[in-house]
Amino acid sequence: MKITITILLFLNSFLIFSQEKINQINAKGERVGIWKKYYANNRIRYQGQFENGKEIGVFKYFSIENSKQPIVIKTFSSNNHKANVKFYNKEAILESDGTMNGKLRIGKWNFYQPDGISLLSVENYINGILEGEVLTYYSNGKITEILHYKSGKLNGVVKQFSKIGSVLNHVNYVDGKLNGLAQYYDENGELIYKGNYKDDVKVGKWEHYKNGKQVKKDKLRQ
Repeated sequence: MKITITILLFLNSFLIFSQEKINQINAKGERVGIWKKYYANNRIRYQGQFENGKEIGVFKYFSIENSKQPIVIKTFSSNNHKANVKFYNKEAILESDGTMNGKLRIGKWNFYQPDGISLLSVENYINGILEGEVLTYYSNGKITEILHYKSGKLNGVVKQFSKIGSVLNHVNYVDGKLNGLAQYYDENGELIYKGNYKDDVKVGKWEHYKNGKQVKKDKLRQ
């Protein structure tokens, strides 16, 4: 008798579970409750929950080859369209994370080395467009490059560094083009040559150095 009751309870639970309602729409035509979408090969594409047409809580997105490990996880805010987002590769290693407003990156975004832990770069966005300082890193944690953006274009000083931390070059951009004084160094921080740019073109006098002394001067047309 106990066995029969156990079997009946199991079957009842199974039927309730199998009748789970998904992909529902309310009277206003808005998505509600649990939603699951699938690829043509029947692998799951995404799953998450809606409330009156808005994504709520955690949504998981999968590749067409794998329904076990999500390649994107979005955690949605309850009162706006912003979401904390994490991107993973197919080996489940974290590639980047940050905040999105709809489909646009906003604020600080971290990008990671192949280990999924060490930083590769740190970027800042306004409505999907790069803005402000961008830092990139070597695998040893030292800075590779410092850039500055304005409305998606390089503007201001750009510096590149060697793995030991010495400056390799110091240049300036205006609206995405090299302008003004540029200085280039060897890996030991010794000046190699310097001169000026005008809209990505070398102009004026360019001086070459060796062991800290000037050895050559090129005069270019303005």
